[in-house]
Parts: sequence; structure tokens; C-alpha cells
Amino acid sequence: MCHDCSALDGTPAAGTSRRSFARFLAAGAGLTVLAACTPDAPAQVPPSSSTTLPPAASPSPVAVATSESPTAAVEPVPEAPVAPSPAATLPRQFSLTDPASPWLVVNKHRPLVPAEYIPADLVQPNVRVSVSGEAALLNSTTAAAAEAMFAAAAQDGVSITLASGYRSYSTQVATYNGYVAARGQADADTASARPGYSEHQTGWSFDIGDGGGACGFQPCFADQPAAVWVRANGHRFGFIVRYPWMFHPITGYYYEPWHLRYIGVEAATDMANRGISTLEEYFGVEAAPGYP
Repeated sequence: MCHDCSALDGTPAAGTSRRSFARFLAAGAGLTVLAACTPDAPAQVPPSSSTTLPPAASPSPVAVATSESPTAAVEPVPEAPVAPSPAATLPRQFSLTDPASPWLVVNKHRPLVPAEYIPADLVQPNVRVSVSGEAALLNSTTAAAAEAMFAAAAQDGVSITLASGYRSYSTQVATYNGYVAARGQADADTASARPGYSEHQTGWSFDIGDGGGACGFQPCFADQPAAVWVRANGHRFGFIVRYPWMFHPITGYYYEPWHLRYIGVEAATDMANRGISTLEEYFGVEAAPGYP
């Protein structure tokens, strides 16, 4: 705080009459003097190199309170609208969290609820299978779509087999622990879902094999007739390749050309037409490269 404001502009502190000082203020110079008594505002701290701050917005209009408008307030600033997900344009909408929904998104950030969910309508589809027991089962909707897809592929001379379907919570525990024991947890998390985080448990997903038996669950499967045909035609029956090539930073898993997921013909075809590769992007949910 300054105690002798008159000295700040070079005006003598003593010998100045009150009347002269009043005229001095009336001329506007007094505002400068008084401003000099105001403490300096703290210097702005520059942002760190790791933080990018948005440009300062223009100040919103402020209504000044007067005797005529003593309660005038600051105008609210409207929030920027959030862009809808691509799926929002479809006429029918489904839950992204209900395990019984074809639009369920389960990934490393979105576990199943309940964790030990069991589909109520598991059936074995009338298709060629290379497994038995629960692994040959799908929910009834996925099973019907798989039957239609396998039959259409056969008409084109392509043989597809069901290599792994439904997987219960307890089976996923054993599967995941086997990967951990063989490869360590970090590597296991790139190849196998933790229990309660697997699409196989929902009945909406299954793995396929090529009728010739080549390259089962190996990268070279991508070049087999079954994989090539499904990539080009799966959407016609409601299926997508859930973990596509080079999208592991979004899905959390490396390319699995054998892992198919049913989301319905309408949504799968819309994804294909828009060139959208992952459910995370299509349904507007966050990427899940790893577990929280």
C-alpha cells in the first residue's frame, strides 16, 4: 500500500491547496494517481511445456448494475454441443451396457455387469463346428445369423467352421490364467480378456476357422478364404471383425481376423459404408488400450 499518493506523479506533497487538488482530480489526473496506489496484479504464470491451454475466449457481455437495474447479471455462456456418435443416426437404438443387447460394448474399460453373466438363450447353430460343449454354443440371435452367413459362404465355395463360441466366466478364468502362466500378465492382456471382460461370455461373438484347417488362430489366417470372405461379406449378416488390423490402441487387442461379433445387419452395414472399423468409434465410447 502507498501512503503518499501525491508524490507518485511528481506533485509536491505539501503546499498544494485542497482546492487545487480538487481541480487536479476533476481534470482526470487524479485517477492515475489513485491507480498507482493499487497493488500490482500477480504476474501470470506461463503454462508448462506439457500442458496446452486453449486460447482465451472473448469476455462475455456484462450487464452493469445501475439504479434502474440493480440486479443485472452476467450473461451465461452456452456450452459447445457434443457431436453425436455415428450410431445415433440409426432409427433403432440399443443399450451399450446390457449384456443381452446386440450393441453391448465390452472392453478393458467396460466389464460385463454382472461379471458372471450367462445368456438365457444359448443354442448350438446348425453349422460346421470344430469344437464341442459350451464352445459350440451362441445366443439364439447370433446362431441364426451365423447359419445364414455360413450357408452364403458355402454357396460361394468358401467353407467356414465355428472354432470357439460361448465361454463361461469360469472357463475364461482358466483360459486367461493359462495365458498368464505361459506368457506373463502383460502379454496375456494383449491376447486374452480377463474374466468378466470377454465378448465370448455374451454369446454375441465367436471365432471362425477355415474349412481347410490352415492357420487356425494365427496371423496368416487373415489370408485364408474364410477370413477374406467374412471381411467382405460379414456385414450383410450383421457381423464385424471386432479386432481389426492396426486398431489395438483403440480396442486393446491385436488383429484377430477370426473373431467375429454380431451387432445387427443395420449397424454392421452402416459401419462398412462409413468405413468405421471399431465399435468404440462407432458408438462414441472411449478407447480401451489397457485396463485402468
